[in-house]
Amino acid sequence: MIYPTPRAIQLTALAAPVALALGVLRPAAWVVAPLWIGAMLLLILADALLARAPADAALPLPATLNVGEAVTLHGADRAVAIDGPLERVAPGRYRAVRRGRAHLRRVWARASGPLGLAWRQRSARTTDSIAILPDIRPVRDQGMRQFLNSQSAGQRLRRDHGDGQDFQVLTEFQPGMERRAIDWKASARHAALLAREFHSERDNMIVFAVDAGRAMTDPVGDMPRIDKAVSAALLAAFVALKSGDRVRLFSFGARPQVDSGSITGTRGFARLHHAAADIDYGTDESNYTLGLVTLDTRLDRRALIVLFTEFTDPTSAELMLAAAQRMLKRHRLLFVLFRDTELEAMRDAVPTHADDLVRANVAHMLLRDRAIVVERLRRMGAEVIESAAEAMPLALVERYVAHRERGR
Repeated sequence: MIYPTPRAIQLTALAAPVALALGVLRPAAWVVAPLWIGAMLLLILADALLARAPADAALPLPATLNVGEAVTLHGADRAVAIDGPLERVAPGRYRAVRRGRAHLRRVWARASGPLGLAWRQRSARTTDSIAILPDIRPVRDQGMRQFLNSQSAGQRLRRDHGDGQDFQVLTEFQPGMERRAIDWKASARHAALLAREFHSERDNMIVFAVDAGRAMTDPVGDMPRIDKAVSAALLAAFVALKSGDRVRLFSFGARPQVDSGSITGTRGFARLHHAAADIDYGTDESNYTLGLVTLDTRLDRRALIVLFTEFTDPTSAELMLAAAQRMLKRHRLLFVLFRDTELEAMRDAVPTHADDLVRANVAHMLLRDRAIVVERLRRMGAEVIESAAEAMPLALVERYVAHRERGR
């Protein structure tokens, strides 16, 4: 297709004021205007014929982008139609603003003639996409240092016996052993205090389950809770893969979303990282029953399920507790909650007006209800991490390392 350039349109439009001026000064010279327009049309056509054929409309794209990174998708000779989590910051340049996938719908390629009056243009539909991934670089180095520190002092992460769940041998109880390791029946038979030693578990199954419901899209700090959760999950998953465990990434909202399947080895981390881009931002309430039951049916062995979630009302909390009770019959559960620093600030602020007292009272009641739910989780046997968003990734890695050391 042939299109006039802005320069050609401006030069053609000059015919109107010229014709008006000539019509006032020398009416007989009005014919110059249509002759000018005709000449411009001929020049545009000639320029189009002299223009080289446009390049192929295909556009080389990066496979992935981290949140916050910018990319140049086209220049003066290309244009794109794109939708998704990309924000235009300059002509042809876009910045990734959140996780997800940016989809290209159409690409235009054009070539201008030597006079700059016409473009020859072609376009093509495309189904290409760019995965926008969470940026874990700010905490990755700290997490790796913590992992390496945990392997020091006798390689405690890989000791052959001591704690764990795989029974190895009975041994005489020694000072420093945990009392829960005492085998009372064997001690009674042998008239000596005996303790059980276990092989530490290897090849554990760790599932990072991310609640993608409405409550998790609320911001904490400068980004939604779900983005903070995904970044923390990926960091802990990398450490788990380095430790030799199996890792799975699962998400659910009103219905199950992403399931990466079981992944082993650090080479599989890229697959996990890409799966995180498909965790969507939900607008509906989370269906804990459907999400966790679906996950349970897909697991063929006992697992540590790390559940990132948020609850905002008693109804959703009760549904979450009921689903957790069922999961604890077979699996271990670790709930990960972000501290609501905004509510804590309202509760602790010194009031200066009556409205401040109302806000502080409401914040106190909400935080009290939250503390009750957390205590109920702990009483039924689940573990809970409640931390500020900035400290969450390393807090989760620390808890995972503690699980590995205890063999629990």
